[in-house]
Amino acid sequence: MRLSNSLPQNMVNESREMTEYPSAQPHKAHILIVEDDKGRRELLLRKSRYSIGRAQQCDIRIHSPFVSRYHATLSRKFDEDGYLYYEICDGDGHTHFSANGIIVNGRKVLSHPLKHGDKVVFGPQVYMIYQHCQRDIFPSLPPDDPFDITLIDPAMMVSEWDEV
Repeated sequence: MRLSNSLPQNMVNESREMTEYPSAQPHKAHILIVEDDKGRRELLLRKSRYSIGRAQQCDIRIHSPFVSRYHATLSRKFDEDGYLYYEICDGDGHTHFSANGIIVNGRKVLSHPLKHGDKVVFGPQVYMIYQHCQRDIFPSLPPDDPFDITLIDPAMMVSEWDEV
């Protein structure tokens, strides 16, 4: 793609960054199922970064004494094909780590690119499951919807009085 020489350098760089990551998986849903001391809930992931922990300031709050105030970070990433995925890191992923760490599919890790069905354990009976699902572009209507009608051309109708 050739960019005009008349564009400022920062616009050229921004344009390259935008084309570098195509609109990835527009009809995929990234969902977290969180189980903690308050029960089970499902969260639809849309943001590029989430803080996970016990603190009220966390984007995803986990209710358990086994969870650190800032236990983990969930970050949106793109693979080499431009597909979106989320990666979980212990603590902030750089210098601050949680007391108990994170366990993904039975292995203690510092960071892990999440795949459909991955289970992240924070402590006893405190975990989340990552789901990466296909979504319908247009939600389908239930079969008993009263507004689901078929229009028929009256000229196609044969009445009992018409001769065939």
